Amino acid sequence: MGVRVEQVDLPGIGVRHDVVTEDGRQVSVVAHRSGERTLGFTDADDPDACTASVSLTEEEAAAVADVLGAAVVLSRLSELRDQAAGLFTEQIQVPTGSPYVGRPLSATQARTRTGASVVALLRDDDVIASPGPDVVFAAGDTIVAVGTRSGLDALAQIVAAGPS
Repeated sequence: MGVRVEQVDLPGIGVRHDVVTEDGRQVSVVAHRSGERTLGFTDADDPDACTASVSLTEEEAAAVADVLGAAVVLSRLSELRDQAAGLFTEQIQVPTGSPYVGRPLSATQARTRTGASVVALLRDDDVIASPGPDVVFAAGDTIVAVGTRSGLDALAQIVAAGPS
């Protein structure tokens, strides 16, 4: 059956997205016009009966999305690594002395210089999945990247000491 996502407009309220899982369970996300999000869980035997709901602020919803997004990204990277010979994933530490501490990802020109793609950034207990070019590096961040062995080695060198 697979996963199915349905969208329902809720006039005056916002939009509801229903995710129907492979086992028939339904998880609903109501995006209110106010920015609030509500997660709803239905009874497996009665999809019209909500068994529990949780209201989330925009910040809380973003945190849940980051956690779910990062888990999916890392899982797919693992699957991709198994499928693609010559493609690797690597975690690269941003050292205190890196010339990119306090500078955005775009300053590295990582993809242009190395062919490697930065797919996530790990900072303390947070995961920034698919970081944009404006994400600023901090000492101790961990970059999750995908590329060839030589591309990842070049990226690690650039992050540590700048371009050669």
